[in-house]
Amino acid sequence: MANEVITPTGQLQTLKESPSGGRISAQNDAQAVTAWLDEYVDSPQTWKAYRREAERLLLWLASQGHTLADINRENLRRFEAFLADPQPSEQWVGPSKPRTHPSWRPFRGGLSPASRRQSLVILQGMFAWLVEAGWVNHNPFRLMRDKSRRLNNQTPRVERYLESDLWAWLWEWLNSPLEAGEGSRARFEHARRRFIFGFAYLLAPRISEMADARMGDFQRSEGRWWWHVVGKGNKMARIPLPDDMLICLRQWRHTLGLPEYPEQFEAAAPLLRALDGQRGLGHNQLYRLIRATFQQAAQALEDIDGAPEHVTALNLATPHWLRHTSITHQAQSGISLRHLAESARHARLDTTSRYLHSEDNEWHLEQQRHRLTVSDTTSLKTPSSRYNGHSE
Repeated sequence: MANEVITPTGQLQTLKESPSGGRISAQNDAQAVTAWLDEYVDSPQTWKAYRREAERLLLWLASQGHTLADINRENLRRFEAFLADPQPSEQWVGPSKPRTHPSWRPFRGGLSPASRRQSLVILQGMFAWLVEAGWVNHNPFRLMRDKSRRLNNQTPRVERYLESDLWAWLWEWLNSPLEAGEGSRARFEHARRRFIFGFAYLLAPRISEMADARMGDFQRSEGRWWWHVVGKGNKMARIPLPDDMLICLRQWRHTLGLPEYPEQFEAAAPLLRALDGQRGLGHNQLYRLIRATFQQAAQALEDIDGAPEHVTALNLATPHWLRHTSITHQAQSGISLRHLAESARHARLDTTSRYLHSEDNEWHLEQQRHRLTVSDTTSLKTPSSRYNGHSE
């Protein structure tokens, strides 16, 4: 971020300088925020997400003629409302475009309650860092009376996943044979789409891990196959390959004209490929491909009069739903919490436990014992006098 920002209206605006004398060498808010972001350079996805939220705040402040030091409780309340409905929309909202494109906008639409909560969580952490850095003298988030509710990023349980019967239908749809006469491109795209969804369901990767995956990440040790991955926070892990994943991998490699199993010289070769069969897929390309597939599946399900709630779920689904679906279904299949946490690469077991829905099922089943039952031999009688104000 530079000393100047371009507002969504295309105007160049210089950020006000804040008082110096802090513990960082920054001359304005943009430089101070950049110093904070530098703490996350080793986690590209985290850095990208944090930059997005900080940038939205800085652009909004610039449009209001304020600096970070000016934020008080009232400004924070107005910013939270702005996140829900960025207005005027033509200045703030637009389709996905490269950041250098003149039609780029910071929002695709108003943020959902969960997304607003996530934004505020990130910005609360940013302000805590800026206070320690001496750039601002207070953290306005501490003034939020209900911050324990609004800034708690741990939801009770994961709900954004495909239920088992919906996933079963989707996988069957993905494996439907192509119509006769389809060309080589259609066959390649069909195989690639099937592999991507199989990979996502069986190993629960994050989208960045899928896009960055290499053929050499699949390795055999003592007769067993493992997936080696560098995940969130640059943490290295190895995940056991289910037999179905090995089958998916062999099928995909057959489509690419490669031997059944990865060889040493392929260590750096991308796993997911563009249409030329050589270049890798970028993160945004993969995101759009998965989203388009969900939407095509939703239309296909609607065309056969599928359940409306399932059509809605497919229309709403994002690539991260596949990770949620995988972890949830693994839990439902009986994989232990300890092994599930290792496969999901969660640092804490309570994060993994959010995917467990077995207690809900058991609770719901037991609750059915509580009934409104009238036997065949009795009928409801007129209430006794003790209930209508008369003595017996």
